[in-house]
Amino acid sequence: MSEIIGVVGAGTMGNGIAQVAARAGYAVIMRDVRDEFLQRGLAAIDKSLQRDVDKQRLDAGGKQAIVERIRTTTDLESFAEASFVVEAVTEDLAVKTEVFKTLDRVTPPNAILASNTSSISITKLAAATGRPDKVIGMHFMNPVPVMKLIEVIRGMATSDETYERVRELSEKLGKTALDCHDSPGFISNRVLMPMINEAIFTLHEGVATRESIDGIMKLGMNHPMGPLTLADFIGLDVCLAIMNVLHDGFGDSKYRPCPLLKRYVDAGWLGRKSGRGFYEY
Repeated sequence: MSEIIGVVGAGTMGNGIAQVAARAGYAVIMRDVRDEFLQRGLAAIDKSLQRDVDKQRLDAGGKQAIVERIRTTTDLESFAEASFVVEAVTEDLAVKTEVFKTLDRVTPPNAILASNTSSISITKLAAATGRPDKVIGMHFMNPVPVMKLIEVIRGMATSDETYERVRELSEKLGKTALDCHDSPGFISNRVLMPMINEAIFTLHEGVATRESIDGIMKLGMNHPMGPLTLADFIGLDVCLAIMNVLHDGFGDSKYRPCPLLKRYVDAGWLGRKSGRGFYEY
């Protein structure tokens, strides 16, 4: 395939998206602000692919070919030849808006600009560009190589042609695209985050221990992971950011972030990535 896919961000989501695209046969350019972040992203891709080699789902030559399809850069100007770019930077409207303004300037006029945002308005991001019809949300799930869903979010101006191209790409990546319109938190996080937030409230109020809360949801609701463990996995800062988007977007007190969640984020207890959240790692 001659098509080049750009990925902005080499963190957990970015390197996962780059891996999946390279595995599907695409040439990939992965960009981050510092070379050390890119090296960390490449190491994560290598580790993930090695697991598949160990389980005989991939041979060593196949792994090497996938890795070789990924180029890295610290310069957004490198996306001048990309026909499709997925942004996966921090969940912050100002940061994402700047990225989209730059992508609009450096990419070819017909390139599609997608955001992996988990809650921020696609319509707002699209308005920062001169091609709002070609801006769309592609919300991958974590871990990207494993999870089958891409939540596809259409902004106010997203064209049918852009939507169809994203559906087609999703299938080529081995994913299932399910669509929704632009609304705070979309579907996944509008439903999931209030459940996690409510679980944090029950801990905050002393209704049960963390182990009981997670155990009840796992054994009683057949969830693979309890809500507090899941919050630690996602990152408590990300959970708080999404709850704030829901609270601001709907102006409804049912989306008020739990004070305990705020306190943990203030303390730097962000979950698995910081070594401590509701559990210790």
